[in-house]
Amino acid sequence: MNSIKQNTQKKMIIDTDPGIDDAMAILLAFQSPELNVIGLTTTFGNVPTAVATRNALHLCELAGKEDVPVAQGLLTTLRGVVKLRVADFVHGSDGLGNTNPPEPKQRPIDLSGPEFLVAKVQEFPGEVTVVALGPLTNIAKALELDSNFPKKVKDIFILGGAFFVNGNVNPAAEANIFGDPEAADMVFTCGANITVIGINITHQVVMTGREIEELGKCNSKFGKYLCKALPFYYDYHLRSYNTDAIYLHDPTTVVAAIDPSLLTYAEGVVRVQQEGLCRGLTLFNSTTKKWAQPTEWCNKQPIKVAITVDAENVANLIKARLMAL
Repeated sequence: MNSIKQNTQKKMIIDTDPGIDDAMAILLAFQSPELNVIGLTTTFGNVPTAVATRNALHLCELAGKEDVPVAQGLLTTLRGVVKLRVADFVHGSDGLGNTNPPEPKQRPIDLSGPEFLVAKVQEFPGEVTVVALGPLTNIAKALELDSNFPKKVKDIFILGGAFFVNGNVNPAAEANIFGDPEAADMVFTCGANITVIGINITHQVVMTGREIEELGKCNSKFGKYLCKALPFYYDYHLRSYNTDAIYLHDPTTVVAAIDPSLLTYAEGVVRVQQEGLCRGLTLFNSTTKKWAQPTEWCNKQPIKVAITVDAENVANLIKARLMAL
């Protein structure tokens, strides 16, 4: 029975920078019978890469998933730039709401994040779904290590971009894309089967203050754990957006990988602005126009960009699974 169940599950690698909503997404994935999480790779973003690795190991131990390998990713952007600004004002200095989690007993594996990604799509060609919840540095590096990576990976679900709305780092850019625009542009145009979930979608999927209180009162181990970290995240949303709710960015992206039918999509080429005032801007060409002159947009494989979401059902699924015993 177990072997049959495993054969029907999606093999998933989560590329992550935990992060409070990353923690929600990882625990959600562990709670989802549709998924077989075969590894976590870590990146910078909400926290430096080393802290992301520690948090990923901690979350695996919390969930009783010590057998899930954690591979530490690159410490800098694809072009070697150190990210000096991290989102401690959103997630706390430890990335988990200043809850000071215990030092994990496990250690990351010897392979780097990009090496692990390459190895797993080689081991399971056409079977591995990658869910990218931070800057796309590790995936871009995997493309440099193996030019056939786009053909071997089953699909890639990306949390990133601000399509048709303002960004959350500045009016032009969303945080994950802003973190490594060169890597993002490389990934978006690599030819893999890609679905992008932007903040135009994730700002519609929320958990209210009352629902956070309910999460803390439930008997779920994960619910009680998350409720300790979520007040810090909630306070950020209250200050920055004047809203009695938190945005469920990362969990929504995991749900999209579980059940893509809960969203609708448009297809087109996406490029990323890499210089100037609008660095990190995601530009989406969803037209069918045939351009008179060849440009950098031509001969690029279209990707899917989420344009609508069944926000209520996505939020309910997230909450139900995080509250499950």
